Amino acid sequence: MPRPLQRGGGRRVSDGEAADPSDSPTKSGAQKEGAQRARSVGNSVKITSLLRFWHRRGSLPLGNDDDSSHGKVNLKLYVDEKGLRSEMKALPLQPSRLEPDGVSATRSRTSSFLSFLNFGLVLVILLSLCGSFLWTLKMPRTPPSSNTDLYRGYRRLQQEILLDFSDVGVLSLGLAKQRDLEFCPPELEDFVPCFNATVNPEEGSAEGRQHDRFCYPRSKENCLILPPKDYRVPLRWPTSRDVIWSMNVKITPEEVVSSGSFTKRMMMLEDNQISFRSDAVFVDEVEDYSHQIAEMIGLRNEDGFVNAGVRTVLDIGCGYGSFGAHLFSKQLLTTCIADYEASGSQVQLTLERGLPAIIASIDSKQLPFPFLSFDMVHCARCGVEWNQKGGAFLIEVDRVLKPGGYFVWTSSVTNTHRSARNKENVKKCKYIRNYAEKLCWDLLAQQEETAVWKKTSKRDCYTSRQPGTRPSICTKGHDIEYPYYRPLVSCIGGTQGRRWIPVEERTVWPLRATPNITELALHGFREADFDEDSISWRLMIKNYWSLLSPLIFSDHPKRPGDEDPSPPFNIVRNVMDMNARFGGFNAALLDAGKSVWVMNVVPIEKPSYLPVIFDRGFIGILHDWYINLSLLFLEFLIVLNIVYVEKNLTSLIWLFLWCEAFPTYPRSYDMLHADSLFSLEAVLQHRCTVFDIFLEMDRILRPEGWVVLRDKSSNIDIARSLVIQTKWDARVVELESNNDEKLLICQKQLIRIQP
Repeated sequence: MPRPLQRGGGRRVSDGEAADPSDSPTKSGAQKEGAQRARSVGNSVKITSLLRFWHRRGSLPLGNDDDSSHGKVNLKLYVDEKGLRSEMKALPLQPSRLEPDGVSATRSRTSSFLSFLNFGLVLVILLSLCGSFLWTLKMPRTPPSSNTDLYRGYRRLQQEILLDFSDVGVLSLGLAKQRDLEFCPPELEDFVPCFNATVNPEEGSAEGRQHDRFCYPRSKENCLILPPKDYRVPLRWPTSRDVIWSMNVKITPEEVVSSGSFTKRMMMLEDNQISFRSDAVFVDEVEDYSHQIAEMIGLRNEDGFVNAGVRTVLDIGCGYGSFGAHLFSKQLLTTCIADYEASGSQVQLTLERGLPAIIASIDSKQLPFPFLSFDMVHCARCGVEWNQKGGAFLIEVDRVLKPGGYFVWTSSVTNTHRSARNKENVKKCKYIRNYAEKLCWDLLAQQEETAVWKKTSKRDCYTSRQPGTRPSICTKGHDIEYPYYRPLVSCIGGTQGRRWIPVEERTVWPLRATPNITELALHGFREADFDEDSISWRLMIKNYWSLLSPLIFSDHPKRPGDEDPSPPFNIVRNVMDMNARFGGFNAALLDAGKSVWVMNVVPIEKPSYLPVIFDRGFIGILHDWYINLSLLFLEFLIVLNIVYVEKNLTSLIWLFLWCEAFPTYPRSYDMLHADSLFSLEAVLQHRCTVFDIFLEMDRILRPEGWVVLRDKSSNIDIARSLVIQTKWDARVVELESNNDEKLLICQKQLIRIQP
């Protein structure tokens, strides 16, 4: 059993003790007054430069007259008609003799020689770097098998160089981050890095790219985002599915009143609440709609979706998640994607209801999912012009859709009776039908405004098309299984993948959550590794859950016992696993009967895990927690201008080493979990600081939400020392089963700033 070790937090590191200042020299003699004054001024400049040099190195803290209370030594240098004098509070300087003129001249020549030597050294290093770069470019491209040892040795050397250099950045950032974090201004309470239009108004103006993400260092804020003034902790599931607090989301009364379609319908109630289930007609409309789709597929009702192989659904432009909320009761897991919206956000309201959602757009980039991921793609008045960009949007739907999967499109364009008078709509509908046929989609049925296509289950359909038919099949260079926001392609992908298994031939839910040895072999994993991961998570999840109690932060921490019941099954709803691997944490939570859904985040360094997660019937996303623009270029800058880099090292490291924000709104998740996130090989290569990761976690975590971190003891100790700056309650828990690892349990507090 884990046992509490000590409470999180830490003390502020005190300023280092000031070093003893050197004596201030003074001089008087019988020489002429003019020569004496000139030499005094020259010597004062030398001593001032020397003292500034010591100050930059941290050996001599210089301050103002008011700094004596802080234990600093204050020094004033000035020149009068009698020579150089100095004053120092608390520690007066002792006079000493100045150097003779001969010694000064000798030192001047020595300084010139050293400057010339430094310049020559810099030149040699530059030539060496250029030669190394050119040699790398000219290396012969031999098969990996012939030079395996050389390649591995080169990679190890490269990683060691990057690690040694990035340590400088970590130390610099660590020293700079010891100050208490300030709270962000109120206008940033819904701030979304990479998407917030007010941060980078010049970006995103190009045609078709107004909804794209633009991640760059200055898109982040180094402050703690506060909740809205009247924020209230969300209602627990399943109540939150139907009722939310209006003050928790950014939406205007006009947007509530104008919500008309069944995917965006809601009603304002008393007590500052928004209801999505107050109108019986609205409830019947959603149920009738899902029942209609089931019948068009050939099922009796929506209860048959699971038996037809449908488990995961991608809902493009989901409205406020009402379709996904209804499907959840039928054991279907729906992921909502929608554009960033400053107000009335579909993603923000869907997450507030306790349903999966992320900010994403297919305007110009591929979605961060592997090919062949979803059993169904749904679009009901989603606003996508499917006939634009040469059918690239339909190609992207085909890429993420599994063989035998379904594409459901509801739009006024598909209504043949109403569109007959609109030539433009008729043209759009005809184009989409023809293009779907080229993609080997079969039109199953069309009723009123809804049309349902089924993707082919046979690969030979693509080869049986007429020669020269567009779109063509992607070559291996373009058929990438794990794209990460790459530009949209104009070819059909996924047809050569090993995971080409029709949905009707897959194991139905919930049995598919446990893949067999054949399915694991398709992903290149061993059954023994998967079983070990699953067993360990089942054993750990009970202990994890019992720690989600304020009792853990008391002066005498203990686990909930008979007198203190265990936390309820619905204490958390929206959960993120920041380093999901096989999705074992997700599976263990469901096996334990917890009322949660998990966003399984797979770092781009380990992308092969994500297809396993989708094939198990879970949902996930690729994400890059660690960004490295160019450490080599930064090292080049340091060689070029040592003084500038010395003064601006923090800014430069922050510019080149930064953490990428997750595509969601603040206060989205009730629980963040990470196992060995800080021990990833990517951390050693890119070295995004733990502090920056904590800032992002604080942004997306709800007040009174939980953080559970498991990692090496050294990493947990570092993380615990930074928790105090995020103002979380924290406790380190030792693991008796593993002496080299610890748990860090944290809870975010609801902080309100009084006006």
